[in-house]
Amino acid sequence: MKAHRNSNWFFDNLSPEEGHIHGIKNILYSGESEFQSMEILETWSYGKCLILDGKMQSSEVDEFIYHEALVHPAMLTHPKPESVFIVGGGEGATLREVLRHKTVKRAVMVDIDKEVVDKCRELLPEYHQGAFDDPRAELLFMDARKYLEDADEKFDVIIIDISEPVEEGPAYLLYTQEFYNIVTERLTGSGIITQQTGTISPNSLLNYTAVNNTLSTVFQVVAPYYANIPSFGRPWGFTLASKNVDPLSLPTEEVDKRIGKRIKGKLAFYDGITHQGAFRIPKYLREANRKQKRVIRDTEPLFAYTA
Repeated sequence: MKAHRNSNWFFDNLSPEEGHIHGIKNILYSGESEFQSMEILETWSYGKCLILDGKMQSSEVDEFIYHEALVHPAMLTHPKPESVFIVGGGEGATLREVLRHKTVKRAVMVDIDKEVVDKCRELLPEYHQGAFDDPRAELLFMDARKYLEDADEKFDVIIIDISEPVEEGPAYLLYTQEFYNIVTERLTGSGIITQQTGTISPNSLLNYTAVNNTLSTVFQVVAPYYANIPSFGRPWGFTLASKNVDPLSLPTEEVDKRIGKRIKGKLAFYDGITHQGAFRIPKYLREANRKQKRVIRDTEPLFAYTA
């Protein structure tokens, strides 16, 4: 039997009973920021990977799936997105995908953790591809919720690219009904938000369904969708929500037409066929969303499993 390349492994704990193991080629960075632990690893199977609080956030090999899935459904559903607000997104890849849209005049990215952004900017240029230097981009380091609370401006699209809600972590108050009420006030009339909502594995649906139910108490349109992110070890959920614009109203041909007209370069994951399939979530997810009654509130937050 062929020997393993090395004995160094990153074990991504998915639950107390389950995990996804990655062989490590190099450790590019390991440290603690003010808010969370951070590692940037080079793995044999997925290239460079960002790890926060022991959880896989993205990998060089398949980050295009995650970031195209997060960004383009909302951007393409909106009739003409010109102003975009990004919550989190430390790698810069979400900003990269937003700025591929020719209609965008301004993209504000607010991340609470400057150390994460600085290290990603230095060590993950394959991710951001110079997006931080685009003149349309504004980068701020602060609490995104406070920014939105204090702002008097409105945005066409708000993209929430944050890690799962961890107790004492920086993200858990960005999943609550109170936060979504703030968000809806900062959206234009046809405004849309989108975010990752966690795994859609049948054995771990609480985060996914509770976020969707909470969004439904605030937004008229709530459209869950999904993509398979191999480096995560499980299929992954996303949700688009808006005041009045439904992504399911777009036929395949219209999605492809908008991609051709609006986006610079070619997408590797998303197109009209992918759009139709992503929003046709399987029966077990539809039923789980229908049965979920939990509303996430500031006083009743939801915390994901951590190792």
